Amino acid sequence: MKTLVRILAVLGLAAMIAAPLAHAGLGGLLDKAKQKVQNRVDQKTDRTMDKGLDKAEGVTKPGAKPAGAAASGSATTAPATAGGAAAGGAEADQLKPGQGAWANYDFKPGSRILFADDFMKDEVGDFPRRLEFKDGAMELVEWQQGRWLRLSNTSHFFVPLPEVLPERYTMEFDCSVPGGEMWIYPDHEKHGQNYVVFGNGGVGGVVAADGIGGRSNASPALRDKIFHARVMADGPYVKVYVNDKRCVNVPNFGAARANKIMFWVDAHEGQPAMFGNFRIAAGGKKLYDALSQDGRVATQGIYFDTGSDRIRPESTPTLKEIAGMLTDHPELKLLIEGHTDNVGAAAANLSLSDKRAAAVRQSLLDSFGVAGDRLTTKGFGASKPVAPNDTPEGRQNNRRVELVKG
Repeated sequence: MKTLVRILAVLGLAAMIAAPLAHAGLGGLLDKAKQKVQNRVDQKTDRTMDKGLDKAEGVTKPGAKPAGAAASGSATTAPATAGGAAAGGAEADQLKPGQGAWANYDFKPGSRILFADDFMKDEVGDFPRRLEFKDGAMELVEWQQGRWLRLSNTSHFFVPLPEVLPERYTMEFDCSVPGGEMWIYPDHEKHGQNYVVFGNGGVGGVVAADGIGGRSNASPALRDKIFHARVMADGPYVKVYVNDKRCVNVPNFGAARANKIMFWVDAHEGQPAMFGNFRIAAGGKKLYDALSQDGRVATQGIYFDTGSDRIRPESTPTLKEIAGMLTDHPELKLLIEGHTDNVGAAAANLSLSDKRAAAVRQSLLDSFGVAGDRLTTKGFGASKPVAPNDTPEGRQNNRRVELVKG
């Protein structure tokens, strides 16, 4: 009882102090505190999304009930893993660009983010607000500080986009489909014409266009695990990737596009499907073409560990393109700029952007033999945004490396 009285007394004193502060025109202090809390929320959201590109960790099958996950009338289950860009776990995580399987890896993400969501601002037990429900049984569950869309029977959902998919685009997401296959329709209005299939829980991949397609077996070891799926389209040309492996390469995939992407997924209660960390981007021009036209070009294709300047091996294709551009044009010199979003302290963002720009330069020197006198670096932190920082897409577009013609 005494403890309760003390708590009430403290709360009363806080209210008495806050009222005159606000009345005296010092309510800005409260606004600053509120903004600080929002920054922390955004930081956690973006770090969770970035972790989806950090590493594959788990090996267990979806089915264990996650701690803290809410159920909406039924038991909720989730996989014991939090993401899957790099195959091979800790060993792959130590590789540098150009090493191991990444040496022949050629996926380059689009330069402008159209859709990005890790569901961190949605409620556990709900359907994600930014996706579009069609039919089935779907809800969000929480696992390892992240949110996953869990499908407990065969379901359909749409990823809505702000515009029709362009000729060149890329799509990335983490998933596990142990109960069968998933079909992805980038031209949802022409259902059945053009689709990408990941089959048998990631064991096989199929791309088909009007009955013409390519097929490849990925790895049986991927069954029942979270893996990172990627699709890269350039007109009718489509490539499909599972983690670090290009599984399918089809030059005559249908060119139809829409402003929604439909997912049709096999699942059931005993083998739920899981999805997380969606990222869809519009493809850009070749780096040199954009550099020649505008004098600068931004790339989303250089990946870093969360909050770090360590470059991930998935960056190989973009670094190769930069090195090749410098080889083909010996007169060219570049300023490498690092940029961040506005989440977190400005000084920390500035320091991180500076270190990341320097890390890109060093990688080009060490791994690709570029001469040091052709590259300079500078970090700008959040001072030069290219989009508002109030959406996941805006923040991802602002976290970038830019190349400026010297």
